[in-house]
Amino acid sequence: MTAKEPQNELDNFLTRFPDTRFMDVLSTDMNGILRGKRIQSEDFPKLLGKGANFAASTVLMSALGATCSNSPYGTKDGDPDVKCTAVPGSLAPVPWASQPTGQCLIELSEFDGTPYFLDSRNVLRKALKPLYDLGLNPVMATELEFYLVEHDGNQFNPRYPTIPGSNLPQKGVQFGSFNDLESIDDFLIDLGNFCRNQNIPAGAALSEYSPGQFEVNLNHVDDPLLACDHAVLLKRAVKAAAHKNGLAATFMAKPFAEHAGSGLHMHISLLDADGNNVFSGKCKDGTFSDTLRHAIGGLSAAMSESMAVFAPNANSYRRFAPGFFVAATPNWGVNHRNLAMRIPVSQQKNKRVEHRVAGADANPYLVAAAVMAGIHHGISNRIDPGPMIAEKQKIDYEVTMPVRWSKSLDCFDAGEILPKYFGKECHRVFGICRQEEEDMFHAQVSNRDYEWYLRAV
Repeated sequence: MTAKEPQNELDNFLTRFPDTRFMDVLSTDMNGILRGKRIQSEDFPKLLGKGANFAASTVLMSALGATCSNSPYGTKDGDPDVKCTAVPGSLAPVPWASQPTGQCLIELSEFDGTPYFLDSRNVLRKALKPLYDLGLNPVMATELEFYLVEHDGNQFNPRYPTIPGSNLPQKGVQFGSFNDLESIDDFLIDLGNFCRNQNIPAGAALSEYSPGQFEVNLNHVDDPLLACDHAVLLKRAVKAAAHKNGLAATFMAKPFAEHAGSGLHMHISLLDADGNNVFSGKCKDGTFSDTLRHAIGGLSAAMSESMAVFAPNANSYRRFAPGFFVAATPNWGVNHRNLAMRIPVSQQKNKRVEHRVAGADANPYLVAAAVMAGIHHGISNRIDPGPMIAEKQKIDYEVTMPVRWSKSLDCFDAGEILPKYFGKECHRVFGICRQEEEDMFHAQVSNRDYEWYLRAV
């Protein structure tokens, strides 16, 4: 993209929204949390031109928004600035802002133009390159689950719909309930308007498998970076629509012990240079190709060392439990939601794999990077995925993946696949920062300690 094109994008935006006073500059940290700053109109041309300064440590924040003291980057190196530039096409209005405001995603680089190696977008771009070098282009979409929650003055609860004619909460699962959707009509209308204004291709909305839980699907696009942009911006829009309607939205993996967790499901297919889906065809296991089998084999091989990415914090691991459609072993098969990797029923032209392990709390760019790494590793090494679980087959809940935070970090550090795709230094720093957050979390003395042990011990 030439220097003139971002300026044209800005000019076109300001022609449509001439009163824009501020711009929210958004970057995703390693936890998938959007962070950044708000700039004023006189700085817009710099951001969409030669670039602006941005604190490099922003992408390394903990969930609490603090720098990692054990990392060589951030505190120890004086928290230097890097250059930030707007992601082309991401400029959009912020319809919920009290003053006319725009927003754009940014990506980071060194001042000599070298992509900053700890920026999540750049990690995904690096992980995609081996597939592109094979002449393969991923097509991808995400599905995000979340809860709408309320506080009763004592604790947080799912936002229960009420029984008609009363203020009594309607308890129960109520999967696919139109009553549940109708009870949040105002929220859904606002969310739909926000997504249209921000070019977020949101599709179906579904009342999910627990009260107050919903899912929004995003449309497939032929650029995984763009698909992840859509995912992080959808999260922002969901939270804004909830706030406007007096609610809170959370993408925690498991906000309520008795209810289902929230996942980030990724649907991926691969096209060759002629636009043919290389996952379609016929192999010994079904109506899909050996390329798809090998891709799943690679995803299985990379699963354990990728868990620290798919489940990035303490709450993430509470999602792994029997009966909630989340697998704890790298199994696979057709049309089966109890599996880690599901091949949905589809036509040959859109044959794909649905990766179902990551939580909604994960960083979409890093999840996609780990998934692309597994796919390329499997295809290039022709890895056999093992036997497929048959459609409608009853299976016991099996745990072979590290479903405890400390174990997953050990597997991540010992991993031999992801460093090749993330970059060794990026891989090392991610492990350092996540380990520090794990140590900090478990050093806290919580109310549960008192409830279980104070009197009895």
